[in-house]
Formats: sequence, structure tokens, C-alpha cells
Amino acid sequence: MLDINEKLNQFLSTNYENEILEYKEAKNQFDFDKLGKYFSALSNEANLLGKNEAWLIFGIKDNKSVVGTNFKNDIKSLQNLKADIANHTTNRITFKEIYETFLDGLRVILFQIPVAPPGVPIAWKGHYYGRDASELQPLNIEEFERIRSQNKSFDWSIQICENATIEDLSKEAITRARELYVMKNSKLADEIKTWDDMTFLNKSKICIKNKITNTAIILLGKSESEHFLSPAVSQITWILKDKDNIEKDYEHFTCPFILNVDKVYEKIRNLKYRYIRSDTLFPDEVDSYDPYIIREALNNCIAHQDYTMGGKITVVEFEDRKLVFSNKGNFIPENINNVISLDAPEPKYRNKFLAQAMVNLNLIDTIGSGIKKMFIIQKNKFFPLPEYELLNDSVKVTIEGKVLDIKYASKLASMPDLTLEEIILLDKVQKGHILNESEVKILKSKKLIEGKRPNIHISSNVAKVTDQKDEYIKMQGIDDEHYQALIIKYLLKFEKAKKADFEKLLLDKLPNILDEKQKKNKIKNILQKLRLNGEIETIGYDWILSKTKKV
Repeated sequence: MLDINEKLNQFLSTNYENEILEYKEAKNQFDFDKLGKYFSALSNEANLLGKNEAWLIFGIKDNKSVVGTNFKNDIKSLQNLKADIANHTTNRITFKEIYETFLDGLRVILFQIPVAPPGVPIAWKGHYYGRDASELQPLNIEEFERIRSQNKSFDWSIQICENATIEDLSKEAITRARELYVMKNSKLADEIKTWDDMTFLNKSKICIKNKITNTAIILLGKSESEHFLSPAVSQITWILKDKDNIEKDYEHFTCPFILNVDKVYEKIRNLKYRYIRSDTLFPDEVDSYDPYIIREALNNCIAHQDYTMGGKITVVEFEDRKLVFSNKGNFIPENINNVISLDAPEPKYRNKFLAQAMVNLNLIDTIGSGIKKMFIIQKNKFFPLPEYELLNDSVKVTIEGKVLDIKYASKLASMPDLTLEEIILLDKVQKGHILNESEVKILKSKKLIEGKRPNIHISSNVAKVTDQKDEYIKMQGIDDEHYQALIIKYLLKFEKAKKADFEKLLLDKLPNILDEKQKKNKIKNILQKLRLNGEIETIGYDWILSKTKKV
């Protein structure tokens, strides 16, 4: 138990303030915004100096003279500051504690400020602060990057929950973990039976030397044990939405995740889906979502969630047969195609200890193989491939539970020379997603696409195989001679026209691959070509036929 008076006397015995200790008179009041800036600055400085905490003290002047403070002169409003500060800081980090004491009869307030977590500089209202000597300043770029770079080696999941014991873990969850571990290590089944619970937790790399880790709480902790992870959040939210994106139902699940993954799975309405393939007269009846895909996607969210961001994992189920999984944090491998093509474990993980524990318990495959298997399952069912949306602070994966275009999917799957990677890229083309230069190069080398980036469309040979000849023509467009003939025909009929008239005539006839600006530029180029050929000319803003063209 911290003796706050002893702590205060230690501070006063030093000769000066420093980067992690700040005195303020605050005799009657103190600006709330400035309080938040000091919180950010002192937290970041504690990180940079390798300290465990920082302190802001009210009621004492810079010269160490005690003057007392009337700031928030009741304990309730003082403690409410924790929530008020959390509303404006990174990951809702707030004071570790706020102490009120008296020195020589004068009231003193001590704010205990946590150190910024490794890799996570603390912002106040979106701005980062530090200190230059005694001055409050924006955190400079060099210091910001020093903190951010720490995340490269930091593993939150291996950290010890100092006050947690095995009693804070669910017996049912431990039993389930044992069952899964035996399935993974069947040759050791008899030996595993002789292990007590803590021995098992150590050997399965969930705990470390009898110490309870963040991983242990996430996977096996009782629901009431979630507080050990604070300010991190351990929560999965399932949401059901109708076809109009209106929320119809929801439920929250916390630890132990090893059990609650099954409960989330049970909430998903995995209805049967009937469809007829083009090569048979008999319908196939399958689950809308393959059970493996649901569990793999959800467990991947658990393994790769950035728990320090204070967000939750979400599973949104749409009634029109679509699932969207999302977790906080950027995608570590950076490129989903690389994961699939390499088909090998990634060299780096956000939660290395947690991911390894989940592999040991047979909850996830090694990174790469599990994701690749999801794509193969969808491909073999002729369902749309999983779609990853990689944002700055989150990852979303969408799983369709129905066929969008059975003819296209089946024909594409029948092309013998296509690799899974090429099918994935063609799937992106069909969905209208922009490919990068390397992806374009891959598809063009196989003559699977045409056009120039970003205006890419399937090639004629793909269109032929997939019975999309009409769509190909729409994307490819018609020879310029056709559009020139329409312009000449228009002027023969109406004698003159402005540029806007030609745009009205041609915009809906130009290839769909072009956006409106590109279509207007093409019309402009066609008009200029006709003028250079001596077929049309201008009078003011009007276009007319050249004398040689008039009939």
C-alpha cells in the first residue's frame, strides 16, 4: 500500500522538478484542457526516460512552498476526473490514482500518471505533448518515433498480471484447454493427465513460471477477471443487421474466449443454402458459412487484436447472408496476397505469446495456412472469396454466404492454368477494386486483364470463358470510328452543336471502365481528331461540319 505522505516528502526532499514531476499552485482552480496536456506530456516523458510513472501535484509552488489548493474540493468530483480525462486520451488511458492529503494543514492533491505503453504515445484530444525542461511543448517528431518504434518488439500478451492467481481463471475453461491440447498432442495424453492445472498452463505456454499472463486472462479468465487487463478491453460483440443495415439484435461476450467463441458461433444463423451448379441438374445444399471459416476468422481476430487500443472485436451478421469480422490494429503481414502466396508463418506477430498459445491449443493454424484455407473453401463452393479491408487502425474481413454469379465462378474455377493468387486478383477486378502495379503485372503476364491502371478490366479470353462477352464490350468500348460517325450524323441532322450536346449524346455509350471525367476527355479528343482530319470545325462555341462534309 502506497504511503502517499511518505511519497510526497520524498518529492519535496529533491532539489528540483524534473520531466516526470510537476508542481502547480492551482490555488482555486486549474484549466481542464491544460490538465490533459500535462497528463499527455508527463506520461510520454515517463516512457522516454524508462520510468514506471509520473506525478502532477497541486497545492505546491515551483519553489516547493506549500500553499494548498481548493481544486475540486470534494472527493467525488475529484475522482470523476479519471473518466473525464479518459474521454480525450489515447486508448482511454487515465490516472492510476488521485490522492488527497494534507501537509501542515494545507490540502495537496497528487495525480499518479501511468507511463505511456511501449509503442503507444499518449495524445490529448488528438495532439501529443512532451516537456522541454520545465516547458510544456508538443512532442517532437524524434521522441514520437522513439516511442512508436518500441512496438516492434513489445508483446502485450506476454505481460504478467501481477495480482492475478489461478483462482481468477475459469475451471471450465482450463478443462476445455486441456481437451484441445490433448487433441494437438495425442501422444502425450497419458502424461498430460498427470499434470496439475498450473503445470499444464506452464507447459502449454499460457502462463510463465506460475505467473498469470494477459494471454491466460483473455483465453481462460473468469468474466469478472477482465479488470486485470484494464485499460485494455477483452470483448467480442455480435450484431445482427437486416438488409437495410438496421440493427436487430446484439450480445457482448468477454473472457474466457476459449469458451465464448463457441457462444458467438452459436449466435450466427448458419442457414442452409441451395444452388445449382452449371454442370449439373441437381442442387447443392451447403452451410451458408463453412464452420471452419467462422472459427478461423474469429480466432484470428482474437490473436491479432491490438488490445492496447481499448476497442472490441465485432462480428456483424447481415440477414442477406454476409458476415463481417473486425479487430483493432493494422494487419501485420501488410499484404493478404503475400500471406497466401508464401503459405508460411509470418516472421512477426502483434501478440506472439497469445498466437502461439492458440496454436498450441489447436484454435488457429499458423499464420498463412489458415487464411489460405478460408480462400480455398470459398473457391470450391463457388462463393465469393473473403474480402480483406486493411485500414490504419483496424482489419475487416467480409465473408459472403451465398453465390453472387455461379456462371462466372464456376467457369473461372474451371480454367486449369489459374493459380489461387490469380483467382483472388481477378475477384478483385470483378469487384471493382484497384490493383497495385505488381498485381497488374501478374495478371497482364497471363493476359487475364486489359487496360491501363487504374482502369483495368477482364481480358477477352477471360470474358469468353466466363460468358461475359457483353460485359467485356461494355468495358472495352467501341472503336472511335463509331463515336465519330455518331457526331457526324448529329451535325448532318441538326447542323450545329455545343460540346455539352456531344457529351449528352456519348457519355452513356462510352466504356464503363472510364469515370465521368475520363469520358469527357475522350469526347474532347474525338472532336479534336475530327477537326484535325478536316471533317468538322468551330464557330465560336458551336461545332459544325466542314464545307467538304456538308451535303
